[in-house]
Formats: sequence, C-alpha cells, structure tokens
Amino acid sequence: MKKTPFHDIHAGLGARIVEFAGYAMPVLYKDITSEHHAVRRTAGLFDLSHMGRVYFRGPDALKLATAVQTQDAAPMKPGRVRYALLGMWDGGILDDILIARENDGYLLVVNASNRDRDVAWFRERAAGLDVVVDDATDRLAMIAIQGPKAVDIMADLGFTGAKDIGYYRFARLPHPDGDVDVWRTGYTGEDGFELIFDASRATAMWNAAVEKGTPHGMIPCGLGCRDTLRLEAGMPLYGHEIDRGTNPYEAGLEFGVSATTPSIAAAALKAVREHGVRRKLIGLEVAGPRVPREGCGVWSGDTLVGEVRSGTKSPTLGKNIATAMVLAEVAASDAALTVDIRGNRAPATRTSIPFYRRPDRS
Repeated sequence: MKKTPFHDIHAGLGARIVEFAGYAMPVLYKDITSEHHAVRRTAGLFDLSHMGRVYFRGPDALKLATAVQTQDAAPMKPGRVRYALLGMWDGGILDDILIARENDGYLLVVNASNRDRDVAWFRERAAGLDVVVDDATDRLAMIAIQGPKAVDIMADLGFTGAKDIGYYRFARLPHPDGDVDVWRTGYTGEDGFELIFDASRATAMWNAAVEKGTPHGMIPCGLGCRDTLRLEAGMPLYGHEIDRGTNPYEAGLEFGVSATTPSIAAAALKAVREHGVRRKLIGLEVAGPRVPREGCGVWSGDTLVGEVRSGTKSPTLGKNIATAMVLAEVAASDAALTVDIRGNRAPATRTSIPFYRRPDRS
C-alpha cells in the first residue's frame, strides 16, 4: 500500500489504519461518532493527501479542461474553484472533481480511487494539444481543517487572510515555511479549508495545526467520520451515488454542469435534459434499529423500485438516513416506500437532500 506523508503520525496516534484506494489511511483515531461531533461542534483535522492533484499547464490548458469536464472553464478567474464532473460520451460520470483556475493553468483534484484512470484519460485526451498534464500528487501534501472553529484555527496558524477567502475560492497565502494554497472548500457540510503544500513540510504543518487547533477543540479525524459527515451534507461518493452508469441529472448534480460547455459529454447531457431521466436520487429516513446499507432494495408495495446507494445512522440527527436511486416516476410520487434490510422491510420516509445544513447556511 502507498503511504501519505502523514502515515507515521497516524500510526503514532494509534489510528486504525485501513486500505483505501491503494493507500494506508486512518479510518478512525478514537471513534467515528466523537470525531463526527467534533467537526460539527468545533473542528476536525483530516489527511487528504491520497486525493489526486493534477495540473494542466500550457497554451492548450483551457482546451483540455473544456473537453474533459462539465463546467465552463473559460470565464473562471484565478482563485476560483468549481465542482465539476468528468463526463463521458454516453453521459456517464468518470469522476467528480474540483477544478481550480490558477494563473498559469488549472488544478484538478480527483478522487484517489480514480486517480490513475483519470490521469491516463487526461493524457489520452491531451494528444495533439500543447499542454502538460502534471500529476503532482506524490510531491504535494493536503490536509483539511473543517468545522465552526476553522477560521480561528487558521488565524492562529498565521493564515490571517484565510477569513477573507470566499466560498469555493482559493488563495496562495504566505507562511514562514513557504506559501500554502488555501481553498475554502470541504467535504463535511461545515465551513473549513483545504491546504495544499510541499510534502516535505507535512510533519511540521500537521504538528502546527494540532498545536493551534487543540485549544479550540480540534481533533484528528479519519475516513469513517468523513463518510458520515459527507452523507449528512448530501455530498456524493464515487461508486455510491455516482458512477459510470449514472448521469449528473439522475444524481441531482445539475449544478455541476454548464449547458454551454462543449465537453465530450455535452451531446449526451443535452439529450438527458431534453428527454428526462429514468431514475432519480432521493433521500430517505428509515425507521427501526437497523441501518440501511448500499444495495438494500427499495420497495413500493410489492414492487422493487430502486436501491440504497449510501446509508448510515446519522450522529447529528440521531436517525437512520440513506440515499436511494429509484425510478423517476416513484421519485415524483408520494407512494409509500420500504427498505429491505437483511430480509426485513423497514418503513422509509422521503426527505430532502442534504439531510443536514449548518446553521449559517440554512
């Protein structure tokens, strides 16, 4: 397994290490629930170094960025970040990403599980273009500070300009050990920042974050609570809510698609907009003690109408929640639904996605 620059720190803290996307990653340090609550109430510190970081640089960087993803990259100004999808000819989703406009090109942050495939695809699409596809993942480190205390922690770390960075914006901020790219983005539903810097500085940056964050109640957090946080916030996970067989409109991700962008997926997505979808992602609250999990069948009476894509016991809400992909006509109706959990049918109530909104964004 690959190791991130923070691996020895995780091991030293007694984290439970698991394989994820080919990396040895901490799934938890103490327990998922306490780490989840820390992010909602104070702050959590995450290692994101497994995420792919790929630069497009050169005269044809815009052409490549336009071809491979679903947002209109042309009007993006330096410092702007957008959520986008890597779309294929049939409208299916190759990956979901963040794309940032830099002074000399674009930076795409891709999912760790798809990094090798994505980079190979970028390079294939770059053939004949004057552009360099630079996979910088292994020479950069990435952490996230997420939660209501994130702004205060960043200020104590010396990033006083962080508070002035708008949502889905980034800035290169000075630091005594060298500049750091600070993004006001996250995967938790809370305010927070994601920091990208040279991997040689990983230990020093982590230790400084812990030193300044601990008085604010920040704790290290693993992949376990990252999943419960993102699900409460209605954020998709590749291989669950989205995949090669799912298009953005089925998954409720139309905000990640610019209708005017001539990407590879443009024609297929235009057809979907015109003709509608066959399925639709919905949110469910599921009664009973059992937690709905991926693959559980969703039923309307005696008819199987869909399946659960993600499910958990929500630490914030105290309820069993799930996303489910169901037939479009069922999604648009008020038909009663149940979820089959290990042979038992549990009543399910439709609810909006996201399941949770932080108080200042409600």
